[in-house]
Amino acid sequence: MTKFSFQSLKEFTRNVFLAIGCDRDDAELASDVLLSADLRGVDSHGVARLIGYVRLWEGARINGRPEVGVVHETPGTAVVDGDKGLGLVVAPKAMEIAIDKARQVGTGWVAIKNSNHFGIAGYHAMMALEHDMIGIAMTNASPLVAPTFSVERLLGTNPIAVAIPADKEPPFVADFSTTTAANGKLEILQRKQEEAPIGWVQTNEGQASTDPGVLKKGGALLPLGGDRDHGSHKGYCLGSIVDIFSAILSGANYGPWVPPFVSFLPVSDDPVGEGIGHFVGAMRVDAFRPGHEFKQHMDNWIGRFRSAKTVNGQESVYIPGDPERISEEKRKKEGIELLPAVVSDLHSLADKFDLSLPSD
Repeated sequence: MTKFSFQSLKEFTRNVFLAIGCDRDDAELASDVLLSADLRGVDSHGVARLIGYVRLWEGARINGRPEVGVVHETPGTAVVDGDKGLGLVVAPKAMEIAIDKARQVGTGWVAIKNSNHFGIAGYHAMMALEHDMIGIAMTNASPLVAPTFSVERLLGTNPIAVAIPADKEPPFVADFSTTTAANGKLEILQRKQEEAPIGWVQTNEGQASTDPGVLKKGGALLPLGGDRDHGSHKGYCLGSIVDIFSAILSGANYGPWVPPFVSFLPVSDDPVGEGIGHFVGAMRVDAFRPGHEFKQHMDNWIGRFRSAKTVNGQESVYIPGDPERISEEKRKKEGIELLPAVVSDLHSLADKFDLSLPSD
């Protein structure tokens, strides 16, 4: 493992996005979103993904200078066309539209089509917090997930994030995939040459597997719960809801037609929509009750859960968002450790674009 400072990684990432044609503002925004994953300990969605975005750009699947715009709207809703832009750029711009609509009418909901992978969902949901709003973000993704009882890969990891403001306590931030594990975690296990836990993946015949590379052999990720006996039908339902909200509402591709981020899956030659889809929303707290009352009760809720009696004296109960917040505080000060395979990818990008490597 090699450690890099946050600033050096951000500067390098920004320069890569500039090299693929982004203007300075979009390159800055994209690097902010991407590095937020590394800071928050979601290593599978940070700079480890940078080479993947470049690969999509080389395949003419990413437009470095998109004209992101509203193609349909009502006072409280909109559909945004991302013009094949980086999802790292398209989603925050759509969230700004949702926030503006919430400011005017109480809530704002935006469905997005013709976009690409948008990084961690939590970044976009958390944009609402500074406005005393609740933020929601979700996206469909590469079809790598088999529905309960199936061997076909029809859904993505399809994450959901919800960010809720509090008063003196840190905000509640839930950010999770609707699968037992995200594909990025399998990639990390492959780099570490470690096995996957039972319940994460299955073979192409539907048998349980510990092979983190099984997806390249026709296997599939499993919905949240792993198998039917452990509730995989619930994860399947959640992933389906995300797919419908993100794509059928917006006009993006859905199910097995979603354009994959991973290189080992082909792009469908018979699409049912445009690009991948996201869905974001913002709700003004004071559209429901006075904001100060709500936030005081959120503090009370958080405090009660933190004080919950633990199993055999184990560590205290976490509130969703705690581990990521702790990681962010630590990594901003101490730097971000990257696996050798990720560092190798950065070397190749530096060579490709004639850039200086981040300094460790």
